[in-house]
Amino acid sequence: MKPHKTTFLKGTIFIIGLTILSLCIFFLPNLARETAVTNPEYAYLKMPLLMGLYLTAIPFFLALYQALKILNYIKGKDAFTDLSVRSLGYIRNCAIAIIVLYIIGIVLLAVLNVLHPGLALVGLVIIFSSLVIAVFSAILQELLRRAIEMKSENELTV
Repeated sequence: MKPHKTTFLKGTIFIIGLTILSLCIFFLPNLARETAVTNPEYAYLKMPLLMGLYLTAIPFFLALYQALKILNYIKGKDAFTDLSVRSLGYIRNCAIAIIVLYIIGIVLLAVLNVLHPGLALVGLVIIFSSLVIAVFSAILQELLRRAIEMKSENELTV
């Protein structure tokens, strides 16, 4: 891959990370505060929901970091190594962690009878997006593992 393509992808990852970080720092606390003022009967959910959302941000940022590592491997011509396979596995595990955390959150809100349909819809979109990422990273991980095996077999026959 050409260096300017990896630089563009790294820039995209940084923009995504900065956007989510700024949402976590500025938007979510204000939204939680306004919701607690507007709906005082749900004010007790302010901190648990914020903590749950911040908890799901951790695997998201870990997955972004692993994506940056993969781009560094590609730039350094080390794309077909076990390091890339391991990074894809971490990305898959982070996506699964996000899925599990959102399912737990949706179930808890449903049990407390405070699950708004809009929240459920947003949660389901995030769950299915993470599911797509987990499936594709698992597929890429297996394809990369097989490509590495074929590469090592070809190096042995020469």
